[in-house]
Amino acid sequence: MALRLLGRGRTADVYALDDAWVLRRYRDGLDARREAEVMTYVRAHGCPVPRVRPDSGLAPGELVLERLTGPTQSVALLRGELSAMDAGRELALLLRQLHAVPVRPGADGPVRHLDLHPDNVIRTARGPMVIDWCNADEGDPALDWAMSALILAEVAVEPGRAEAGAAREVLCALLAEPLAERLGERLGERLGAPAGALDEAWARRAANPTLDAAEKGRVGDAVALVRAVLQGGR
Repeated sequence: MALRLLGRGRTADVYALDDAWVLRRYRDGLDARREAEVMTYVRAHGCPVPRVRPDSGLAPGELVLERLTGPTQSVALLRGELSAMDAGRELALLLRQLHAVPVRPGADGPVRHLDLHPDNVIRTARGPMVIDWCNADEGDPALDWAMSALILAEVAVEPGRAEAGAAREVLCALLAEPLAERLGERLGERLGAPAGALDEAWARRAANPTLDAAEKGRVGDAVALVRAVLQGGR
């Protein structure tokens, strides 16, 4: 039986199984077992993450996930149902909540999503839910903040992008959060630090195989915007 396609991302397609579950299938057959494990762990500690069905990851590149109903943050912003300020604050709250999850034994730090942006937050009747955990790892949470900031900035600096203004406002709201301010030095104030979170985020985005040449070419401008916001500009 053919499955009904619900959406396509850069690396995976999502299909409806029934009213309760969806199938996320990676086009390159990526092993999804670790992603299922991470999602199950953070959900067990209170993070707003869709349920993962126990048979997830048994087939290569497949996850069976709770079906969520609601717009993404991006859609809610475009519809005027969510302000840019509230979107940035919501992203900051989700980052803080994730990084408060107990560190797993043997890990280098808390779980990091590393791709938390308005397209990966679904606003359900139960509240915002975070999706797309394929990039998640563990380590210094400053990199998670830097990655979210940089992804927003990439949209903000794209010429002719309809969402550019809103993305800039979301970025400013995200980095105005108290925790972001405390992480400021690691996010960009010490620009020459070789292990700085923003520089690491830059390297990761520039090496991302899902970005095309034009997108990679804008990453430097996006880094400059994040640095300007961290230093008090807009």
